[in-house]
Amino acid sequence: MKNKNKGLQVVLAGTGINLAFGVLYAWSIFGGALSEEFGWSKAEASLPYTVAIIAFAFIMVPAGRLQDKIGPKWVATLGGLLIGAGCILASFLPSVPGLVFAFGILAGSGIGLGYASTTPAAVKWFAPEKKGLITGVVVGGFGLASIYIAPLTKYLLHEYGVFTSFRILGFLFLAITLPLSQLIVNPEKPVVSTNVKKKVVPDLTWQQMLKTKEFYQLWFMFFAGATGGLMIIGHLKTIAKLQLGTDAGFMLVALAAIANAIGRPAAGVISDKFGRGKTMMFLYLLQAVVLFIFSSFSSFTTVLLGAMVMYFSYGSMLSVYPSACGDNYGTKNLGMNYGILFSAWGAGGTVGPMIGGFIADSTGSYSLAFTIAAGMVLLAAAMGYFYKPYHHQS
Repeated sequence: MKNKNKGLQVVLAGTGINLAFGVLYAWSIFGGALSEEFGWSKAEASLPYTVAIIAFAFIMVPAGRLQDKIGPKWVATLGGLLIGAGCILASFLPSVPGLVFAFGILAGSGIGLGYASTTPAAVKWFAPEKKGLITGVVVGGFGLASIYIAPLTKYLLHEYGVFTSFRILGFLFLAITLPLSQLIVNPEKPVVSTNVKKKVVPDLTWQQMLKTKEFYQLWFMFFAGATGGLMIIGHLKTIAKLQLGTDAGFMLVALAAIANAIGRPAAGVISDKFGRGKTMMFLYLLQAVVLFIFSSFSSFTTVLLGAMVMYFSYGSMLSVYPSACGDNYGTKNLGMNYGILFSAWGAGGTVGPMIGGFIADSTGSYSLAFTIAAGMVLLAAAMGYFYKPYHHQS
């Protein structure tokens, strides 16, 4: 019972930390304001967000190794310091290079450090058959963040402007993340399965992982889903302005975030039962259908429903892929192993928003960008159908 209570404490602390780090998903509100108030192009306005994604993904590998070695508490603490400092510094650097450095590199790195330390620590407190559920709950905080950050950011932008809003959020994130980081710890002993029929998964190193074909299947599937998902998330406010002619982006971001958050524990539970590959196959097919027709949506309801499907499917990935990584390669080195797999998210998060921004700037529409992303997730859906977990040699 003591272990269960301690594990629950780690799960709740990790969820709370991710509530702060989820500021990344509210970027479309900042990006829209930078374009409207300061005349930044769509590509320029998405650049700090894109660099934050790159920094997030890049830092996940050393962060994973570091938390495996020194423990997640210190890594989470450093992450909280960086995201707070990055947002505060962004308020004093009102330019594209300034925001790229402060929000993109510093805050993005902080998000990666925190994200790398919360999920692996929480998973280690529970039996392997609960990996999907626990992962979904912890990363659900990241998805839920937009529910409060979107309206809060809109209020701050109206009252204080873009750059003072960054400063206020920076201090808020420090107040949330630093105390909670002290609760992120690993169990003294690994928790074993309560299911006697459940096979023990050997712990593989990252070098061994890279020799398996399953890693590359998962990598591409993750990359494809991140490309489409982060394209929509990073540009939703601008997409709404183009297709609806109204400034309803902040409301769309907040409402769609509910689907993002629900997708994480829901997909975790479903994939625990029906398999990771089949779960993502179904969700990618949904994504493809929505992406092919997204540019035709012309009412608030249709844009919202389309965004919710995309956010739900995107959120699902963030519980399915760390769980699949643990299924295949064990939990001992999960921080490092998932950090490497997470590079797919960084690659997709770089390609998706930038393609969306450049195509929209060039053509005045996101239609071609949506079609490209749809083709990618269709290929990923086919790979999901054929995917099977890595078979360990006995």
